[in-house]
Amino acid sequence: MNRMLWRKSLNAVMLGLTGFCTLLVASVLFVILGYLAWNGASHLSWNFFTKLPAPVGELGGGMANAILGSGKMLLLAVSIGVPIGFLAGVYLSEYGHGTFPFLVRYATDLMNGVPSIVIGIFAWAIVVRPMHHFSTLAGGVALGVMMIPIALRTTEEFLHNVPHALREGAMALGASKARAVFTVVVPAAKDGIMSGMMLDLARVAGETAPLLFTALGNRFWSQGWLEPTASLPVMIYSYAIAPYEDWNQQAWAAGFVLLSMVLIVNIVARSIMARASSRLRH
Repeated sequence: MNRMLWRKSLNAVMLGLTGFCTLLVASVLFVILGYLAWNGASHLSWNFFTKLPAPVGELGGGMANAILGSGKMLLLAVSIGVPIGFLAGVYLSEYGHGTFPFLVRYATDLMNGVPSIVIGIFAWAIVVRPMHHFSTLAGGVALGVMMIPIALRTTEEFLHNVPHALREGAMALGASKARAVFTVVVPAAKDGIMSGMMLDLARVAGETAPLLFTALGNRFWSQGWLEPTASLPVMIYSYAIAPYEDWNQQAWAAGFVLLSMVLIVNIVARSIMARASSRLRH
């Protein structure tokens, strides 16, 4: 009897402790979101999304160039990181046996732990220094390199979850290994892969350090891909440490916009993943 009472008491204590920790984590998140919304949403206006930054000493202006610059670099990052990571993940999942695939996985895990500022230095060395100037291209390359390891591991993991019976059935009908992979296995895992790629994009969207070494910044419109460009993370950093109240307020607004974009991408990705899981269960 005493032993049963002890077990029930211990269970209640541990359940309460885990619930408290969950509530604590969730409350921290909601405090951050609420604080950003309180300080940032109130300073949003149409000019923020359509106007260039105002000259020093003048009030108003916006961050239209930074929003466009971030969009261009993220588009370039997706064009670089997703195809490389996806194809490498397919190789490791379907053909990756032996020493070389082991080394690739090990290098990928190491890349996941590399500080983003190191990636920025790498992009500066291979893109900025040979070109002798900062550019949108260099910023996109830096973010694309950061996307590769997550895209690779995401693809590999979701392909591993596809039942082997699908592969065997496709090849039993006469399909080659490659055709079975790209017409049966990949489509079966497409929702999970897509959600993983979206979360990967959301992760690099807020990176600042690599862009300081590559895209630098620009208070005007950036033409093409070979000029320095503004970005939301760098503008937030520059405006937050500036000694001007109006710039500080715009930094809060930009932070709220950036966090909202990341939050929307995360929600869409999670809904895609939940839909895929529900379909597999039924």
